[in-house]
Amino acid sequence: MTVARVIEISASSPESFEAALREGIARANKTLRNVRGAWIKEQRVDTEDGKIRAYQVNLLVTFVLED
Repeated sequence: MTVARVIEISASSPESFEAALREGIARANKTLRNVRGAWIKEQRVDTEDGKIRAYQVNLLVTFVLED
C-alpha cells in the first residue's frame, strides 16, 4: 500500500508561469524524496507601472512517504 502526502509551495519567475512551475518542481525535488506530481492551485502576476514583473504559481506537490 502506498501513502502519500501533499504540501503547498509557491514559486515565481520573471519569465512565465511555465518557468515558475519548473522552478517550483525543481526546488521541491531538492528537499523532498519521491515527488510524484503536482497540481497548480493558483496563478498570479506581480505588476509595476502596468507591466508584469513576476509570474507566480502556488502548487500542491504530492510525494510518497517511505516505510
